[in-house]
Amino acid sequence: MNVFKLQQGTTPLLISMPHVGTEIPADQADRYVERAERTEDTDWYLERLYGGIAERLGASLLVPRYSRFLIDLNRPPEDTPMYPGASNTELCPTRFFTGEPLYREGRAPDEAEKLRRRETYWRPYHDALQAELDRIRAAHGHALLFDAHSIKSELPWLFEGELPALNLGTVEGRSCAPEITRSLGALLAGQGRYSQVVNGRFKGGYITRHYGRPELNQHAVQLEMCWRCYMDEPSMSYDHDKAEEVQPLLEALLRRYLEWKS
Repeated sequence: MNVFKLQQGTTPLLISMPHVGTEIPADQADRYVERAERTEDTDWYLERLYGGIAERLGASLLVPRYSRFLIDLNRPPEDTPMYPGASNTELCPTRFFTGEPLYREGRAPDEAEKLRRRETYWRPYHDALQAELDRIRAAHGHALLFDAHSIKSELPWLFEGELPALNLGTVEGRSCAPEITRSLGALLAGQGRYSQVVNGRFKGGYITRHYGRPELNQHAVQLEMCWRCYMDEPSMSYDHDKAEEVQPLLEALLRRYLEWKS
């Protein structure tokens, strides 16, 4: 089953986009409430936003096909909470980001179905992710993973108030070399157009935490970007003008990341 697409690049950079998928398999569709058809909690349009940048930088791209409503590729396989003490969505989410139930009464997946989804959809993506990092390390001596995300600016069930526009996560500096956190953080702090934070509410999900292994010359960072940077949030539509404004900063951030040498 084709559950992802991988575009191999020529540089040490791999961009993962685990929440851009929008499909729900036909054999699962009747489990969900009608509202779920819109897959509203998608990290919308990131392939379009980053695609040209990735091509110019020679980066690899890993893009899933299926929605996070089926399975969340950025959660651990044992389904432990990412952020203890805060609202969390699960490996197989049961709620929208607004807190309402995602499934019809009595139709949420049982343990057997969760296991099937994990092995059918989650594991192939992660096997491909590690294999591509291994290929990159063999070719370049180190690998740089950039986990790209986006989210609605205000989601009271998940966080208070309005989220900063750009949220860089390096698991408190543990998922990459210290200089990477300092350098990328300085670049974000040095621009005045977008609010930003390093290791704030979103410090990095499972992908950043699991694959960020600086002791193995395998580094990982996550960028959680608010939709308002490149979208019209109420209509969930792509805003070309906004996108053109933020893309130079995203490209500068990725170029700075690529400048790091082990």
